Amino acid sequence: MIIAVPKEIMPGENRTAVVPDVAAKLIKKGFEVHVEKDAGINAGFTNERYEQAGAKLFSDLHQLYSSADIVLKVQRPTEHPDFKKNELDLMKKGTLLITFLYSLHYPETAKRAAEAGVDVISMDALPRTTLAQRMDALSSQANLAGYKSVILSANYLRKIFPMMMTAAGTISPAKVVIMGAGVAGLSALGTAKRLGAVVEVSDVRPQVKEEVQSLGGKFIEVPTDASMQDSGGYAKEQSEEFLKKQKELIFKHITEADIVITTALVPGKKAPLLVTEEMVKKMRPGSVVLDMAVEFGGNCEVSEKGKTVSKYDVTIIGEPNLPSLVPYHASEMYSKNLQNLIEYFSKDGKFVHNMEDEILKGATIVKDGQILHERTKESLK
Repeated sequence: MIIAVPKEIMPGENRTAVVPDVAAKLIKKGFEVHVEKDAGINAGFTNERYEQAGAKLFSDLHQLYSSADIVLKVQRPTEHPDFKKNELDLMKKGTLLITFLYSLHYPETAKRAAEAGVDVISMDALPRTTLAQRMDALSSQANLAGYKSVILSANYLRKIFPMMMTAAGTISPAKVVIMGAGVAGLSALGTAKRLGAVVEVSDVRPQVKEEVQSLGGKFIEVPTDASMQDSGGYAKEQSEEFLKKQKELIFKHITEADIVITTALVPGKKAPLLVTEEMVKKMRPGSVVLDMAVEFGGNCEVSEKGKTVSKYDVTIIGEPNLPSLVPYHASEMYSKNLQNLIEYFSKDGKFVHNMEDEILKGATIVKDGQILHERTKESLK
């Protein structure tokens, strides 16, 4: 089977789906790997390295797609600026596309894939089971996003992170508040602690308290009376009453912070509003808010997607694609996730799309011209 790797065309996307080392390993497994010229340039992987790995380079995108049995991408397919048509329309019928589709947020893309006869496995829909852990691209990318969120915030802060005792006096450590203790939040916590900050973390799931404390963070207790996460390990959408109580409790923590990083997402729903404009007004002059959920509505009331703005002397960072800011390692990790998925479901250089398997059953959005993912179908209604 032929695996094709096109260059990402989404604005601001620097990652590539397959790095040269992984291309070489897939070739050893019996696959043929075709790569669009310059597909890895923005991530730091040259055309020469792909050729050395045994991949074939293509300048003609039509030729690349027409040869492909499997297409590996990072971002969901969108209109190609050079051809004025959606990438799905460039793929032949029966192609298997593996990418981040986010079909609960963009169900119309799933519908278009079904109409084009393109099968889709979405990396954001993989069940969070022990068996699927090596394929969990959401976690691998969130890990890097958490790291980069702290580095980016530190760059805009007018202070340093660690406490320093000098001849000129003592400098107090910066205070960082993190909203959400998922993979991104815990990564941000670890990074901020290594830089010397005092870190507080809030999460609707009380069971993450021990993880927060094990990394040196202080857990902000929010009273709960029910399970706040679903069977897949994701946070559930909370009631307005609960969110109101949560905001009241964390108001003091946020307004006293130097940096606030928000990471709260609910699959298929608008991101919960956690940092109101009133909170931003009360924050210390020169403080920073980074909204990691800005692509899906935002956790901060005044954040703007794709922009870094200053409001009430507070810097609000609305960077929607943090992993793309560290594209070399982000590409390596994502590529390895894809490799693990393909190798697990392949035999003799052929991908076996076994819908009886729990992992593929959960991650397959479209197959044989039909949308099979129930929640995506509901979103279209």
